[in-house]
Amino acid sequence: MQREIKLKNVSPRLIRLGRKIIEYELRQSRRARCLRITIHPGGELSATLPQGMNINKLENFIQQKTDWILRKINLAKKRKPIMLLPKSSRREYLEKKEEARKLAETKLKEFNEFYNLDYRRISIRNQKTRWGSCSRKGNLNFNYRIVHLPEKYLDYIVVHELCHLQELNHAKNFWILVAQTIPDYKEIRKEIRNL
Repeated sequence: MQREIKLKNVSPRLIRLGRKIIEYELRQSRRARCLRITIHPGGELSATLPQGMNINKLENFIQQKTDWILRKINLAKKRKPIMLLPKSSRREYLEKKEEARKLAETKLKEFNEFYNLDYRRISIRNQKTRWGSCSRKGNLNFNYRIVHLPEKYLDYIVVHELCHLQELNHAKNFWILVAQTIPDYKEIRKEIRNL
């Protein structure tokens, strides 16, 4: 999952799209090669700017996509989540952190009997927008809120990050690897975006 760095003093920003003024979160990515717009499940808009690119180019790009963005935001707001997770808090994070670590370790051990990949450290974090990540050094990070997930979603998240140890991208070979233990990953991937 691509790492993005929030720009200081720039996020959030406002932009006029048609008759509406929309707030969006601006992110900068060292890895991004092109501009990217994301509509999140709750209808929030974020935009990724490749490092060194002028923000005016990004905002012109957003405005060119006005109709598409407004349509997607409306659809996202109408969709009902598959399940509602408890609201995240620092207190809950501290209470659930070790439970999440044990859960991640158990699942990693289970699936790694099949994949047999080497990983280093496992970290449990309190993140708003990510379920997990894998670093180039082989460190695996998981959101503490995995403790609230049904098993099929937990399995998908663990396998997703485990497979990044071999394929640090989302190209065809990565998904072939995931499908070896999660054959219905496409359906689960769609569902997990609505949590």
